[in-house]
Amino acid sequence: MTRRTMRGPSALALALTAVLGLTGCTTAPGHGGAVATTPPLAEVTPLADPLSWEGPSTAVAAASAVVPVTDGAQVLPATLADAQGTTVTVTDTTRILALDVYGSLSRIVFELGLGDRVVARDVSTDFPEAAHLPVVTQNGHDLNAEAILDAAPTVILTDTSLGPWDTILQMRDAGIPVVVVDSRRSLEGIGALIDQVGTALGVPERAAALAARTTAAVDAKIAQIAEIAPADPARKLRMMFLYVRGQSGVYYLFGEESGADSLIEALGGVDVAGEIGWSGMRPITDEALVDANPDLLLMMTKGLESVGGVDGLVEHLPAVAQTDAGRHRRVVDMYDTTVLSFGPATADVLDALAVAVYAPEAAG
Repeated sequence: MTRRTMRGPSALALALTAVLGLTGCTTAPGHGGAVATTPPLAEVTPLADPLSWEGPSTAVAAASAVVPVTDGAQVLPATLADAQGTTVTVTDTTRILALDVYGSLSRIVFELGLGDRVVARDVSTDFPEAAHLPVVTQNGHDLNAEAILDAAPTVILTDTSLGPWDTILQMRDAGIPVVVVDSRRSLEGIGALIDQVGTALGVPERAAALAARTTAAVDAKIAQIAEIAPADPARKLRMMFLYVRGQSGVYYLFGEESGADSLIEALGGVDVAGEIGWSGMRPITDEALVDANPDLLLMMTKGLESVGGVDGLVEHLPAVAQTDAGRHRRVVDMYDTTVLSFGPATADVLDALAVAVYAPEAAG
């Protein structure tokens, strides 16, 4: 194993860490909170014209149970070059830590049949099977070195979405194998992410099966959504993913290669950020927002709450009122650590979002 400093994290990953870290995460609605989950897409009646709807809606993905893949023997040691090019050898997976800003990595470990070996969790890992584990992140998404060492992991899986990076280097200096996976998240990258985790833990066959199962579920959900989304390009909803933290004055537009673009396309919409040439994650301007003129805004729940809902959003960002989305109050929000998680539960995320977009009265 070679020790290197952090190399090559995307600007998007670093920016996302910063903005998500501005506020701590609480229990997601529908995952132990008081808010009911959104009804399944198959059980609702979509609007004949989604542009006829006025008002916001909230998508809450169902907390689907972990269904572990157990076929395929574990083979260790596993030696690999991680996403940063660091060569890592994993010899012991009896005590696993899987940490990222969305909780996706720990969910993958559980789905690979190794959940009983996970010894702690990040604050975003809130599915029921992991709820009993101690939390090793603090102040939202800061890694707590003392808590990590107390958990005595034999291997750590992470990405560049959590920090400080010195904590990761400290873990390596302590002799713990640390595998850094790709921080870029999208629908297209789910299979590769699962493969990276499975390879590191010596269960590549299970990873291949989980990736195939997840991809099939996502493809089936996208096909289901396509049946209710407008087929005419002129009638497709023009969507934009807006990230805000009102108390900190943060207003970002998520553009191409942010993951939000693939989410919008899967929902049968048009990513207007791509039309105006925005890539990654950049501060929004009034001019860009008005020129883009989205029909609908996608947002994170805590972000929308931070500005006081739709009315507060218009007050904090008056340009919203000059868009069709603002005029008709069409804002769909989903919990912060769920909406762009892109893990094994992605089909459920798409299902809940589709209901909020095309059958908003059922979503609430």
